[in-house]
Amino acid sequence: MNLFGWLKRARLKREIIVNVETLETRVAVLEDGKLEEFMVEHSEDERLVGSIFKGRVQNLENDLQAAFVDIGLKKNAFLHYWDMTPDADSLMLEEDEDSSTRKGRKANRLSDAEIAARFPPGSEIIVQVTKGPISTKGPRVTANLSIPGRYLVMMPGTRVRGVSKKISDMKERLRLKKILDKLPLPDNVGLVVRTVAAGASARAFARDLRNLISIWNEMQSNIKAHRTPCCIFQEPDLCERVVRDWLTEEVDSIVIDDEKSYNRMREITGFISGRSRSRIRRYDGDICIFEHYGIERMLSEAFARQVALKSGGYLVIDETEALIAVDVNTGHYKGTGSQEDAILEVNLEAVDEVARQLRLRNIGGLVILDLIDMKSRKHQNQVYKALKTALKRDRARTNVLPISELGLLEMSRQRQDRSLLSMLTSRCPYCHGHGVVKSPLAISIELQRKLVSILKKAQLEGKKLTPKIVIAPQVMQRLRTEDSEILVKIQKDFSTRLTFVSELHRHPEAFSILDAATSQMLYSQL
Repeated sequence: MNLFGWLKRARLKREIIVNVETLETRVAVLEDGKLEEFMVEHSEDERLVGSIFKGRVQNLENDLQAAFVDIGLKKNAFLHYWDMTPDADSLMLEEDEDSSTRKGRKANRLSDAEIAARFPPGSEIIVQVTKGPISTKGPRVTANLSIPGRYLVMMPGTRVRGVSKKISDMKERLRLKKILDKLPLPDNVGLVVRTVAAGASARAFARDLRNLISIWNEMQSNIKAHRTPCCIFQEPDLCERVVRDWLTEEVDSIVIDDEKSYNRMREITGFISGRSRSRIRRYDGDICIFEHYGIERMLSEAFARQVALKSGGYLVIDETEALIAVDVNTGHYKGTGSQEDAILEVNLEAVDEVARQLRLRNIGGLVILDLIDMKSRKHQNQVYKALKTALKRDRARTNVLPISELGLLEMSRQRQDRSLLSMLTSRCPYCHGHGVVKSPLAISIELQRKLVSILKKAQLEGKKLTPKIVIAPQVMQRLRTEDSEILVKIQKDFSTRLTFVSELHRHPEAFSILDAATSQMLYSQL
C-alpha cells in the first residue's frame, strides 16, 4: 500500500459494536460507518475452535494418514499423523530459521509403525480443535497446542521462540526478541509474540505470561482430575475474544449494550491496559444498538445473493459445500473511458468487495471468481495484486493464484468453522436446499402421468377406481385454467370421475392420489 493509501486507512474511524442478548451475541466492526466484519455466537453452541480436549484414539487409518479421536462429541475428530506430535513440521516456526532446518524436521516425521507404537487405539492424547464440524464432517484437531494471550501465544510441548512475521520493523523485532529471551518459562513451553505486541512494554509481556502460565497450570490439573474424553480448556466467549484479539490502537471505541458484559470487558481490559478502558462505552439507547448504527440494514444487504457495487456492477455469490462461486457482472455501469478501462474498474471494485464479503460471511475453502474478461495481461496482474492487497486484512489464511486463461481467479481461504449463512439458516422445507421448486406445469405433467398409470393398471385388473387427488393451490390453478380439457379426456378414456382437493399449506411439489370410494392411498409424492 502506498503512503496515500496508508494515510487514508489511518484516518478511518474504527468502531466495534457489540449486541448481547440471551440467546445470541453479535459483533460488528465498522470503518467510517461501513460494515467490514461480522461475528455471531449462540449461547447454546459449544465453543469448539481453539478449545483443548483430552481425547482417546479410536482407530488409525494409514491410507488416510490420520487417526480418529474421541473427544466427547457426536463425531470423532480427524487428526493427521503429522499433527500428532508437538514437534511436527506444522509448528509456527521462527521466521529466520533456515530451510535446511525445516527440511530436517520434515524428515523426522514419524512413520506409520512409530505412530502405531506411540498412539495405539485406546491411548490418550491431548488435542486442540483447529476446525469445527462442518456438514457431515467431524472437527479437525492437532496436538500442536497454542494458547493465545493478549501479546503472546503459548505453545506447550515446544521450545519455539518467535516473533510474528507481520511485525516487519527490524529494530522492533530485535527489541521484542530480547524481551522474549528474558521471560521466565516453564520447561518445554514455547512462545510466539503476536502482531498486536508491537510497541508493548516488557511489563505488559510479563503480565500476559503470568496469565498464560495460570491457564497452563489449570489445564494440567484438569488433565489429572477428569476422565477421558473431556474438555480441559475452553476458548473464551465472544466478548472476551473481542478484547483479547480486536482491541488494538486502530480501534477508536467498543460500544456494548449489556451492563454485565460491559463491566466484564472493562475489567478484562484493565489487566491489559488501563488507558484502553476509556474506549469501552456503554450503549443505553431506546432502540436496538444494531438499528441505531444502521447495522441491521447493512447485514440484510451484505448477505444477499446479489451484491451491488458502487459503480453499478454487481456480484452473484453462491455458496456450495465444495466451493464458493462468485460471478462479476458490469450491470448498469457505463463508464467514461474505453471499454477495457471500464472492465478494469469494475473488476478492481469487485475483488475489493469479494475480500470484504469473505470476511463478513465467514466463507472459505475453494473460491472461484468469474471476472469480466480482460485481454490485457497488465490489467489482469493489476486485479490479481489488488485482491492480494485486500486480503491482507483477513485474519484467515488465504492463497491466491494468477488469473487463468479462462478468466477465472482461483483462491482458497482457511475455513475454521461453519459459515454465517449455515449458522443462521436451515434448509428450506420447500426446495430442500436446491433454491428452486418444480413449476406447476412440471407437477401437472407428473400428476397426469402417474394418474394414467394407476388407472391403466386398475383397468387391466378389472377394478373400478374413482381417484381423489390432493394438490397445492398453485397446481390446482394450473389444472383449472390450462389442463382442464386433458383431465376431461382422462375421465372419458377410463370411464371414471376425478375429484380434486386443494390444501393451502401443502408443499408445491406434493400430491396424493387416493381411491375416493375406499380412502385407500394409491400414490403419494413427498
